[in-house]
Amino acid sequence: MHHVIEKSSQNQNRSREFLACERWWILALLTYAGGFFGGYTYSVRGGVFCNAQTANFVLLAMAIGKQDWAEAKYLCIPITAYFLGAVVSETVADSIKKFHLIRWDTFLILIEILVVFILGWIPDSAPFQISQIAINFIASMQYNTFRQADGIPMATTFCTNHLRQVGVFFTKGIRHRSIADLKRMGFYIAMLAVFVAGGMTSTILCRYFAGRGIWFVMIPFLIVLVYLLYADLKTEKDQLDRIPRGH
Repeated sequence: MHHVIEKSSQNQNRSREFLACERWWILALLTYAGGFFGGYTYSVRGGVFCNAQTANFVLLAMAIGKQDWAEAKYLCIPITAYFLGAVVSETVADSIKKFHLIRWDTFLILIEILVVFILGWIPDSAPFQISQIAINFIASMQYNTFRQADGIPMATTFCTNHLRQVGVFFTKGIRHRSIADLKRMGFYIAMLAVFVAGGMTSTILCRYFAGRGIWFVMIPFLIVLVYLLYADLKTEKDQLDRIPRGH
């Protein structure tokens, strides 16, 4: 009985230690959505990835090197959209606290659901740039907002750092015979698998539903939204001013 009480107390302490928006499974669902976005834009929206901007900067450098000024000017558009996503998420996150209703993290999920819903209605014949820039914008906000999973640094829209961390903790785990490091490696492997699952699902769905396949990513977003809303209105109502770790 004492053991049960002690375990319950530990769970409550852990619940208070991390906000709802920092739970590992919340970030896992958002990582799934990140993979889904990548599969969507590559499969049916121009054969590009919009979750990050490294490729666009490389293409920009190449365009300038070739003196292709039209291409260079166009590439400034998605780069600017990504920049504005970070600016908006930083600005609105501070402003929304004044209302003491819900957290910015929750409001962002509402925005993403709305954007996804609208993108699904855009005809497949419409210019790909509309969807690409919209994904640039919301991916930037998601990346900037959800930064840690149970205290572990995370990126939910791309995988480069996850793969690096797998290598780092694999090496540490073997070198020091550390179970903790190997567990951390397993965490990042799991997130990589979730990202891949999102991209795979998106590719299959878009094959059958084309642009409207993006609507299926609203399922994980709705799960996240319900959980975060419940936390904001009930369990964490007294913590709306608390800043998530990593910010």
